[in-house]
Amino acid sequence: MNTGFLNIDKDEGVSSAFVVNRIKYKLKEKCGHMGTLDPLASGVLPIGIGKSTRLFNYLLEKEKEYEATFTFGETTDTLDRGGKVTDKCGYIPSITEIQEAIKQMQGEIMQMPPKYSAKNVDGRRGYALARQGIDFELEPKKVFIESINLINQIDEKTYFFKIKCGGGTYIRSICRDLGEKTNSLAYMSALRRTKSGIFKIENSIKLNDFLECENCENLFINTDSLIDYEKVYINTETAFKLLNGIGADLKLKEGFYRLYDNDFIGIGEVKEDILKIKSLLR
Repeated sequence: MNTGFLNIDKDEGVSSAFVVNRIKYKLKEKCGHMGTLDPLASGVLPIGIGKSTRLFNYLLEKEKEYEATFTFGETTDTLDRGGKVTDKCGYIPSITEIQEAIKQMQGEIMQMPPKYSAKNVDGRRGYALARQGIDFELEPKKVFIESINLINQIDEKTYFFKIKCGGGTYIRSICRDLGEKTNSLAYMSALRRTKSGIFKIENSIKLNDFLECENCENLFINTDSLIDYEKVYINTETAFKLLNGIGADLKLKEGFYRLYDNDFIGIGEVKEDILKIKSLLR
């Protein structure tokens, strides 16, 4: 069974699900992506292979970095260039005005997700409801934006930014809010993710290169190398207990651990002195 992670550099124009399905077909294994990229966006798309998908929540960090282009003076229903223009204005903010507005948008903030998003609304995706013209409300969510840096002005209406933020942050919402704070309108005209946790664009591979590779296993990133918990080696008896849902007292302090017998078993957690399996790779 194949396990591990792939760091795919997704192209514009294809969905994250498309990438996952192509890899799944090649490997004949269950696969999943960590953090959807819209079809308009390109860049880092981490893919878990086999049971490695169980470890998404335990990866080292979830900070993300983006290169984004925002166009001011109008907005669309999807808040990006793929949508229909819904409003226009004649005002384009200056570099100074944008830089001042950015100062109010960093740190821990409440952000309203776009209606065209994968957010669940009574069991249905927001984008599905929006495409059907169904009116609904979303709740704002707490996100963390480490930095928004205005890099340069591309043309009269368009600016280029670099953004660092926590998981769950919508760049299209940042664009919308920046338009509002500068008394203008804005939509996201381009987006490239350059980092997702420990996955970086400089270490990524294009989907077609992977699909054409004969010894593709050499491109897998070892599952346990991505997780920074202390290693714990266990004997056969303890492994049998843990694998059958029975806890073990190994005199460990509370917290998470990487568990090994001969190979990497998975993630364990100690609570009240008892170690139990949290995520099993067998």
